[in-house]
Amino acid sequence: MGMSAIVPYYTVDEVLAMPDDGNRYELVFGELLVSPAPRLRHQRIANRLALALQPYCEREGLGEVFPLPADLSWGRNDVLTQPDVFVLPPEYRHGAEWIDVRHVPLVVEVLSPSTARYDRFNKRLAYRDVGVPMYWILDTDECVAEVWTPEAHFPRIERTRLTWHPHNASAPLEIDLAALFAD
Repeated sequence: MGMSAIVPYYTVDEVLAMPDDGNRYELVFGELLVSPAPRLRHQRIANRLALALQPYCEREGLGEVFPLPADLSWGRNDVLTQPDVFVLPPEYRHGAEWIDVRHVPLVVEVLSPSTARYDRFNKRLAYRDVGVPMYWILDTDECVAEVWTPEAHFPRIERTRLTWHPHNASAPLEIDLAALFAD
């Protein structure tokens, strides 16, 4: 008779206490997700996207774009994510901390070999459950974007352009995927 493996259920406090060893520690419904530092191409694409999003978000009053890790717990003790790029709405501009954030209108993950399963399944479900209205997954190998909304059972695959038109924006933002993924 074999022994069953007991998988620990982690909390936000336990993950925040983990060592600063170059790995990215995230938590989805108590499951610890550990990944190495992102590759250069990954960071380059995340940065390009942030640079494309920022002027649009400023012009439309949508908030700030963050292309860097942030410990977002969404008010839960069993979820702690560090999206590659996200938009923080204006309501969090003054005096807020990451722990205060409950609403993010756009979250983007750039796929890496070590994070693809987490980004497509674990984190996608967490983002859906906390009410993220738009979730993009950028596949750098296939040069496509997966567009997820909370009600979607399957992603919409975009091969040429990404469009984002939040309900409170006067015009949509369009991002050319060829330029985003260019080497």
